[in-house]
Amino acid sequence: MVTLDVRPQLLDTLSALRDRVAAARFPLPLAGAPRARANRDELLAQLDDYLVPRLREPDAPLLAVVGGSTGAGKSTLVNSLVGRRVSEAGVLRPTTRTPVLVCHPEDHHWFSGMRVLPALTRVWVPQQEPGDGLLPPGDDPARVLRIETAESVPPGLALLDAPDIDSLVAENRILAAELLCAADIWIMVTTAARYADAVPWHLLRTAKEYDATLVTVLDRVPHQVVSEVSRQYGALLTKAGLGAVPRFTVPELPESAWGGGLLPATAVAPLRTWLVHQVQEPGARQQVMARTAYGVLDSLKSRMPELAGAAAAQYAAALRLTSAVDGAYDSEHARVKARLNGGAVLAGDALKRWRAFPLDCTAGELLDALAGSLAALLLCAVTAADERIDQAWRREPAAGAPELAERDPSLKSAEHRIGLAVRRWRRELEEFADDEVRQLDRNVAPDPEIVAALVATVLLGGRRARSAGEGLAERLGAHGALRLRDRAGRLLGEYLDKVMHTERERRLAPLDALDVQPEPQAELIAALSVLQKER
Repeated sequence: MVTLDVRPQLLDTLSALRDRVAAARFPLPLAGAPRARANRDELLAQLDDYLVPRLREPDAPLLAVVGGSTGAGKSTLVNSLVGRRVSEAGVLRPTTRTPVLVCHPEDHHWFSGMRVLPALTRVWVPQQEPGDGLLPPGDDPARVLRIETAESVPPGLALLDAPDIDSLVAENRILAAELLCAADIWIMVTTAARYADAVPWHLLRTAKEYDATLVTVLDRVPHQVVSEVSRQYGALLTKAGLGAVPRFTVPELPESAWGGGLLPATAVAPLRTWLVHQVQEPGARQQVMARTAYGVLDSLKSRMPELAGAAAAQYAAALRLTSAVDGAYDSEHARVKARLNGGAVLAGDALKRWRAFPLDCTAGELLDALAGSLAALLLCAVTAADERIDQAWRREPAAGAPELAERDPSLKSAEHRIGLAVRRWRRELEEFADDEVRQLDRNVAPDPEIVAALVATVLLGGRRARSAGEGLAERLGAHGALRLRDRAGRLLGEYLDKVMHTERERRLAPLDALDVQPEPQAELIAALSVLQKER
């Protein structure tokens, strides 16, 4: 007899693995990201709602989740197994919005707490007619679990009627998948008319993949075609590698019409007998728990590397996006330095002002023109870098993340930031000039603003500003002029670096906020390795 391994060391290792899975994120819209997110969420649901609770509480009742597609008769089947109406059934679809769990009164405490399905709010109103005041005011039906008790349910078993797996309501589909992940036993219900549909077969293949304890119910089969439909369905199951799965057939009866009645006890007796056997026979019970639990554990061998691969793809894409930004700004940074050394700022209005200085242009006007030309050069560099980034990112699917597209495409914010930086540079330059003038031992000191205008022209004018250097030396002396020029040059370099760094970080900020790191790949593989050693 297979027994369930419930050692504390295994639980601790499994909890650590669970935390690694929860930490994995896939925010970039790569081809495999939706599948990775779905796999992560499904795995978390199985760990939180089934595997960890089952290993911690092996004596808890078996939970059999009844799932299937719209109109398969799940609620009618549950009601008939219980012997009274505990779940709302009817012709309107989707009928089952609030999942209903029914258990023996002695087992109520196992499910009234948060042991399984901790994300669902519990509602328990015993002996209440279905559909009457099931929810407290303000609760979302999609996130509520209604608990019912019935003496007819054998102790040690709980039945859970799940929403339609193909419901038109997205929340119902998500919840149905979560509930199946919490099951010790999956009861898949389909009908004679829909047994070949894609939805039930997707569930059956998923159960086979996880080696879950699985039961199929072929419901509402007209008596004229029972043998033929049962044979065809059995052949499909065998072809899918599910030939050994217990299979029960429920005939179409008057009570099945409109989904409103209870089927005769004889119609569901074989399924009920099978369920009671799994609960009351210790060997069968251990086999059910061990098979489903170990099926989930064994599935980690393929699911964890798949998540790790998706995490690695996310990080590789983030690196490509970051490299495009770094490359564009590094290139423009170097180009701006070259243009500054070449005197590109002393052009246009700034050059006219310099030629008119000092007769027809004041030092303040010359500084204004130089500052404006410098700001324009920097803005041009930032704009060119962003254009190169946009071009590179258009080739990257990962750049389609909404968070990366939310930046302001206008230049006004960049223009404001650059203008502010240039004004600060000018103010500090004027302070440097004032410091240098105060050190002179002369009766008549030069105007600090003129000194600032000359040193700015020297730094920004290239060959055209040779005479500015001579004028600066005349006013400050050779050593003073050289000292001021060196200080001002370092200041200009610092502000240039600061502007380009700020704009680079601005462009990278949305990507940094996604926090795509290299660690999840290694952490997922390491967590799996530790678990495998512990097992």
